[in-house]
Amino acid sequence: MDLPTVPPGYEPSDQEDYMCDLHLAYFQQALQSWKQSLMDQTGETLKSLANEPMQAAESTDRASFETNKAFELRTRDRARKLIGKIDKALIRIERAEYGYCEETGEPIGLARLQARPIATLSIEAQEAHEKSEKMNRAD
Repeated sequence: MDLPTVPPGYEPSDQEDYMCDLHLAYFQQALQSWKQSLMDQTGETLKSLANEPMQAAESTDRASFETNKAFELRTRDRARKLIGKIDKALIRIERAEYGYCEETGEPIGLARLQARPIATLSIEAQEAHEKSEKMNRAD
């Protein structure tokens, strides 16, 4: 799908048709930028972990090193999962399905998408999903 170039400083508006080509281009650009940032951070983490000494002299230093390494690896795992969600959102843009609730087909809304560009559910559907999860956990 060929989308228009997003003008500098552009923000999607409710005055425009919902998920018009300019909206799609805006979110595509934002998602691609976010993905690149995550990938850059992952590369830096891998370099950092590769360059750190593997063994520290004192047990407290070793424990600190292992704790930091585990934290970095968990952070990278979260980033990997987030990149997968970003990729799925980019596919929805290509298919012109982006911005619509996967459960109801209703618009998710510009404000929600700007706050969470990988959102797949409307606020109402998300709340119902979370309520259902709570009830299932309580059983």
